[in-house]
Amino acid sequence: MLRLSRTCLPRRVPFAARALQTSADTTRVIQDLPSDYSTPFTVKLHEDSFRSYKCDAPELELEVTRSELLHLYKTMQLMRRLAMASDALYKAKLIRGFCHLATGQEAVSVGMEAGIKPEDLLITAYRCHSYAVLRGGSIKGVIAELLGRQAGMSKGKGGAMHIFTPTFFGGNGIVGAQVPLGAGLAFAQKYTGSPNVSYALYGDGASNQGQVFEAMNMAKLWDLPCVFVCENNKYGMGTSAERSSSNTEYYTRGDKIPGLQVNGMDILAVKKATAFSREWAASGKGPLLLEFVTYRYGGHSMSDPGKSYRSREEVTRMRSTQDPIRGLQQSLEDWGVATEQELKALDKEAKTEVDQAVEEAKASPEPKADELWSEVYVKGTEPSFMRGREREEVHHH
Repeated sequence: MLRLSRTCLPRRVPFAARALQTSADTTRVIQDLPSDYSTPFTVKLHEDSFRSYKCDAPELELEVTRSELLHLYKTMQLMRRLAMASDALYKAKLIRGFCHLATGQEAVSVGMEAGIKPEDLLITAYRCHSYAVLRGGSIKGVIAELLGRQAGMSKGKGGAMHIFTPTFFGGNGIVGAQVPLGAGLAFAQKYTGSPNVSYALYGDGASNQGQVFEAMNMAKLWDLPCVFVCENNKYGMGTSAERSSSNTEYYTRGDKIPGLQVNGMDILAVKKATAFSREWAASGKGPLLLEFVTYRYGGHSMSDPGKSYRSREEVTRMRSTQDPIRGLQQSLEDWGVATEQELKALDKEAKTEVDQAVEEAKASPEPKADELWSEVYVKGTEPSFMRGREREEVHHH
């Protein structure tokens, strides 16, 4: 096996603050990379990629192929372009209402999908668009849903916060409320003897919700196959983590639940940690708490400029020194996996794909009024009638 040294973040920096630091390390270049795209080789993550609580951290070695690395790179570019397109459509007043983008956090969603199985279940909050695509949806379906069109993944009737697939349970609008639902999914898996795992995602702002702690308590009490995932992007709405949480080391806040803190700006570290968590929960060890230290470049939502509670210099520094896409790009070039021109071609493909999805979504019509009461229930489970807005208003199937 070939071994590459992968570096990410500087040494001797408290981990909770590392996502705001500049990387001073360099990546060691290797010359004898496999010539084909399917032969696996080993990379070594930076020694500061993980911090563990009541468990041993994963090994730093990770096996990858050239094909997989290029797929991860392009997928992150697709998710970035999806966010950029949504931003533009919102500013053009084609998307109305709420819209929460995850620009800068692409390594978490794409890396997690690379580390779990298609049959695993995932539930998150309203910053959900990448997960909806990766968990069986489509870019067109997400954009059309944001636009309120029939081609949307919820037929244009759910909007930004309510997008689902058979293995993705949303997109949930109430802060922290998805966490006990995720524990419930894991309970159902254990009850039915499923070999799969549930992932319940929440942010650093939601981590102080009482229902989060209640769900963790029950999950540990029953040793459910549930992985609690805190996406710590440093700010809950307009409040920094340090101002809202007495303990900002979120991976330690599961009490008796072991935890792992991960560099969420390194997609390979995310993949490794996610695969580790899946093996942990699926083997009957009970729940695990993952904290991905990441960063959002924009505001909490489109109505938040994101500049009043942090400096422009901070955002600029993060974009220029810790960007997950640029970091992987640099490694791929340094390792000889791809040239700058080859990666630019992938960038162009991603832009073309998203641009086409936008045009197709815009061409889709809005839902018809007489379809308002359809698909409230999963097909085949509908009651014979549903009450409307008033007692006298009854809708029959």
